[in-house]
Amino acid sequence: VQLQASGGGLVQAGGSLRLSCAASGRTFSMYSMGWFRQAPGKEREFVAAITWSDDSTYTADSVKGRATIARDNAKNTVSLQMNSLKPEDTAVYYCAAASSDSRLYRLDQYDYWGQGTQVTVSS
Repeated sequence: VQLQASGGGLVQAGGSLRLSCAASGRTFSMYSMGWFRQAPGKEREFVAAITWSDDSTYTADSVKGRATIARDNAKNTVSLQMNSLKPEDTAVYYCAAASSDSRLYRLDQYDYWGQGTQVTVSS
């Protein structure tokens, strides 16, 4: 599976961004999809995930109520809508694909990773 993330950019605090991840290769619908982010000097952290089995979604406490993950199996895409952005949301955002549908908050559950897209939130 090849993953290509896009949609990052510079936005003011309180603004919104919609990140998108396009997948190619094997059957997209059979993979759970996740978004992670990594700020400078920090470890990569979980943001949100959606399962392949029943489209259950999970979001990190840090973005709960502000982030929505969705998938479109017909288009082989997964999106992350981020609202009410804060400067602490500044990071490189990565999409990832997992054959599992459990413990999707763990980096080691994922088999494939995209290249990342930069999100910068100015105060």
